[in-house]
Amino acid sequence: MRFLFNSLALLCAVYLPAAASAASVPSVDQLIELQRPQSTAISPDGGQVAYVVRTTNWSENAFETQIWIVAAQQGTARQLTNSVKSSSAPAWSKDGKRLAFLSDRTGKRQLYTIDPAGGEAAPLTSGEEGVSAFEWSPDGSQIAFAMRDPAAADLKQRTDALGEFDVIDAEHRMTHLYVLDVQTRKVKRLTNGAFTVGGFDWSPDAAELVFEHRIDPDVASGGSADISVVSVKDATVRALVTQAGPDNAPRWSPDGKSIAFVSTMGNVDYMMAPRFVAAIPAAGGKVENLSAGFDEIPTLIDWNPAGLFFSASQRVWSYLFKLDPATRQIARVAPKDAWIGLGFSVSEDGKSAAAVASEPTVFSEVVQLDVATGAANELTSLGSQVADWPANTREVLQWRSKDGTNIEGVLHKPADFKAGHRYPLLVVIHGGPVGTSRPVPFQSAAGQAYPVDVWVSRGFVVLEPNYRGSAAYGAKFRALNIRNLGIGDSWDVLSGVDHLIREGVADAEHVGVMGWSQGGYISAFLATHDSQRFKAISVGAGISDWMTYYVNTDIHPFTRQYLKATPWEDPKIYAATSPITYIRKAKTATLIQHGATDQRVPLPNAFELYQGLQDNGVPTKLIVYKGFEGEVGHGPTKPKSVRAVMQHNLEWFEKYLPAP
Repeated sequence: MRFLFNSLALLCAVYLPAAASAASVPSVDQLIELQRPQSTAISPDGGQVAYVVRTTNWSENAFETQIWIVAAQQGTARQLTNSVKSSSAPAWSKDGKRLAFLSDRTGKRQLYTIDPAGGEAAPLTSGEEGVSAFEWSPDGSQIAFAMRDPAAADLKQRTDALGEFDVIDAEHRMTHLYVLDVQTRKVKRLTNGAFTVGGFDWSPDAAELVFEHRIDPDVASGGSADISVVSVKDATVRALVTQAGPDNAPRWSPDGKSIAFVSTMGNVDYMMAPRFVAAIPAAGGKVENLSAGFDEIPTLIDWNPAGLFFSASQRVWSYLFKLDPATRQIARVAPKDAWIGLGFSVSEDGKSAAAVASEPTVFSEVVQLDVATGAANELTSLGSQVADWPANTREVLQWRSKDGTNIEGVLHKPADFKAGHRYPLLVVIHGGPVGTSRPVPFQSAAGQAYPVDVWVSRGFVVLEPNYRGSAAYGAKFRALNIRNLGIGDSWDVLSGVDHLIREGVADAEHVGVMGWSQGGYISAFLATHDSQRFKAISVGAGISDWMTYYVNTDIHPFTRQYLKATPWEDPKIYAATSPITYIRKAKTATLIQHGATDQRVPLPNAFELYQGLQDNGVPTKLIVYKGFEGEVGHGPTKPKSVRAVMQHNLEWFEKYLPAP
């Protein structure tokens, strides 16, 4: 797992600080190759935990996932699946005797089961399209799953005659619900029609399924999500929640009388709106807000006899919470305040939970949580991968922005950090804007573009600011960049730089900034506003012109909700918040990185910024990457593209902001 091309080994050697040995300082490839734990699935009795580990396959140029299993009482972890390609999404049958999971080992992602003790996996589906999600029935005899409709026969005929073309906002391929009999393998379709299915859940008696649905699969239609119930016996559908704004992730109560879900409670500006845990009688009726006093974004995990469980972030931390639907009291389940838990699952009795957990100095591990006490028991030892690497530190710091707003961020410092010594500073800005930078070792909220720990090991300090609009600081904070995009965001970044300079940490003459997506937009905004503050800038998949973005992106509601207008209604706000408006002020050398098929922030944004910088004599380079996979192609998804993006950033900042 320490593979390097000889040529890259030579390049990386250039970047190592003279005082450190090559064996101890992580290279780009070693960062990419780290085995990382992802989601967990605790067994119904709480005795075992299945979890997913991501690995790097250089020969196939793929990140792959496999399922591991470990006894909850400090057992030895063992790999359960070992097929070609990936296996993911493990889920226990209610009796704990089988694990179902998804795998793309045959090309399309299909549903399989396996004995948790080991053995060969048995395929359950073989559809023309892949399975997107599934859930066991309470008695374990059936599995409900969602699958996209195959291409229509007339569409295939049209392609044969006329070639391939798309009619925008039409000809959607919807996702619908099916039920599989585990014994006979017979499949029954439950839903049809002009809607696409999202999350779903079985009723306790297995007679019905509750599901979320929206008008079509376009991400821009996310605000249309409603909730309905379908009968397993005769496939009749009844509407349940039809209020304005999105309503998602339904969960049935253990007694079958109520259904919980996540809701904006009618707020149609859902991009940054408050979200709540709500409930409605299963037969229909009034929607009640169960978490009105909880000012964060909940993710529903389970509803069992112990209560309603959800996860949420608070500042840079992330926790499991238990909600009592009767009293509406919310209790946090965590071993300490400075703790980051993700990928939660809860046992059937609600007494035990599993998570992927980390701390500022602790690599991500799979842990078991005692729900009553919050105590955590570590089950894996993946941190051994980085035991010989420098013990760089991460601390949470706060400062005041230009308008007095309190801003928080994560500061990465070298293991041999000395107070009173000024260090070159690199600022890495996360995307979103509803994202969060956390003090997680060897991982950046800005994605797989920036080798933070390579820079820190070379003698830089790295700041990741949670600028206004970030998640985990309450609804009011998330709304602070409405009609203030870029402007207020840049205040928050620059004030963080000034804070570190005042504190004697950062060298004012050696500062660089970078970010991807919304972080790329903010970096572009800084390039055309406060360019003289930085020695080098990198813009990853960033917006250069909100008008260009609005007419090209796959999420048109974004600008309408944040700028409160279309460009036809208020061209001035679109101009005021666009980096390209101020292009003649740009001076700093700027690297632009973008995916060739990016639908979220389409490529014209990169060319617009690139040409503007060129015309004004600013040193610039535009790199367009091919092969970014995923539905929108918005960032690097393969090991070699991650390597390329990281390496290009290393080279750019080495040229204009060399290591001390």
